Amino acid sequence: MKDTWIEGTIIRSQSGFHTIATTQGQYVCRLRGRLKRGPRLGDITAVGDRVVISPLLDGSGAIEEILPRVRELVRLAPTPRGEYRQILFSNLDQVLLVFACASPEPKLRMLDRFLVICEKQKIPVQIVANKVDLIGLRDAKAMFSHYEPLGYPVHYTSTRTERGIKDLKKTLIGKLSGFAGPSGVGKSSLLNVMQPELGIAVREVSEATEKGKHTTVVRELHALHEGGYVADIPGLKSLALWDIEPEELDGYFPEIRKYVEDCQFNDCVHLDDPGCAVREAVENGKIHPDRYESYLRMRLGDELEAE
Repeated sequence: MKDTWIEGTIIRSQSGFHTIATTQGQYVCRLRGRLKRGPRLGDITAVGDRVVISPLLDGSGAIEEILPRVRELVRLAPTPRGEYRQILFSNLDQVLLVFACASPEPKLRMLDRFLVICEKQKIPVQIVANKVDLIGLRDAKAMFSHYEPLGYPVHYTSTRTERGIKDLKKTLIGKLSGFAGPSGVGKSSLLNVMQPELGIAVREVSEATEKGKHTTVVRELHALHEGGYVADIPGLKSLALWDIEPEELDGYFPEIRKYVEDCQFNDCVHLDDPGCAVREAVENGKIHPDRYESYLRMRLGDELEAE
């Protein structure tokens, strides 16, 4: 009966089972078969989705309806049947992009890809430069400080010294936040320091390869004592852009888009085009050269591997 249906949020998903948090408690639910019919080019549900469920007599439930998403963080995942739209999590208030200052070495072009996706989805972003203790604050700022003038706050943190942990924790209160980034950068460790009883599994970075080992295998929202939820998503080996045409890419780089209208030609690629205002801004130091290189590699279809 529809009068017994209730709304809730998916806070955990694994193997077709979804834990739904509602005002009447938590229910473990599965999707109704009718929601799975038809061709699928992407995920049907995601952690963070608002859903309508019908409680069952055995204490479980069934997902009857998936409500429209406000935002979603997606990536293009290759499969034998072609590319698949993988929703990492949805309805976020913010994403915290976590990259290590060392061990593993930061792949800032991957960070730039995350930022483009978040710009596309209009998801507010904060950057976490973790493991500052390994290289010192000065060197850490040399790596990451050019993102702050672009409107991306940067937190410099260390779980060993607890530098920046209190301020980082304050940004999570009352919000639905997602921690994203490559494997081994310390996402799980940061969450454990902020709230130890979460007990999120942590593994060290391999000394032989300096590659992070995948630790998070279940997508889940963790409730915070002060209010709000935080998601720790699996480390990503690769990140491809989804639903972004090459010609619109310059619009997702804040420092580039403000010069685009000054280019001589409307279809300027900003490579060797005559009268390019973007190239001029790079040469005059108004656009960071590494960010410009990231733009060019994405624009020309260069795939980025995090390993």
